[in-house]
This record gives sequence, structure tokens and C-alpha cells, in this order.
Amino acid sequence: QVQLVESGGGSVQAGGSLRLSCTTSGDIHSFYCMAWFRQAPGKEREGVASLNSDGEITYAESVKGRFTISRDNAENTLDLQMNILKPEDTAMYYCATRLTRFCEMAYPFPYWGQGTQVTVSL
Repeated sequence: QVQLVESGGGSVQAGGSLRLSCTTSGDIHSFYCMAWFRQAPGKEREGVASLNSDGEITYAESVKGRFTISRDNAENTLDLQMNILKPEDTAMYYCATRLTRFCEMAYPFPYWGQGTQVTVSL
């Protein structure tokens, strides 16, 4: 059974940083595609960043240069380092995985965590 648990959310002022982590059940090597999504109140969920087992990374245009996705195979975690945070980054952030190398965020992901809230204030 695939389980994903996010942590690291919180409240921060604009310009600050947060690091999100997604802890996976089992060997992270089997999670060929992993991604971070976010959903703000009243808005659709959007893909933030993805990383597949071949090391291919994709970022949403809105976070390029500010966010970095990475995976720690020893700790079985997927991380999202978020710098220069803006109020528009406020959202619930979700970790998701797909057990194939196909990592396009526009297509459905079968496994999701419960989310962690990120709030950025002026």
C-alpha cells in the first residue's frame, strides 16, 4: 500500500523560505514519478514540480528559480525547498506519486498525501 505523508508547512513572511518533505512508505526507488501539487482556496489544483527516477525535473513557470524539488533515497523522502516565497504561494501542498516513469503533471496521479498548509503573508 502506498502511503505519502507531507510535513514542513507553516506560516512565513513574504521573501522567506520553507522546506516541505514527503515521507513515503516502502522503497522510494519504486516511486518512479513523484510530484508536488498545490491548491489555493477557490482555485484548481496545480502542478508545482515533478521528478522522475531518470532525474528529469519539471517546474511550473510560477516557481522556476525559487523552488527546488529533490529526493533523498536514503530517507525515502521527496523534498521541496521553497525560497523567496510570495503571498500567491499560499496553498495546501500535496505530494503525489505514480508508479511509472511518465511524469506529466497534467495527467492523473493515483496516490496522494493529505497535504500540508503553506501560508505566506506580506
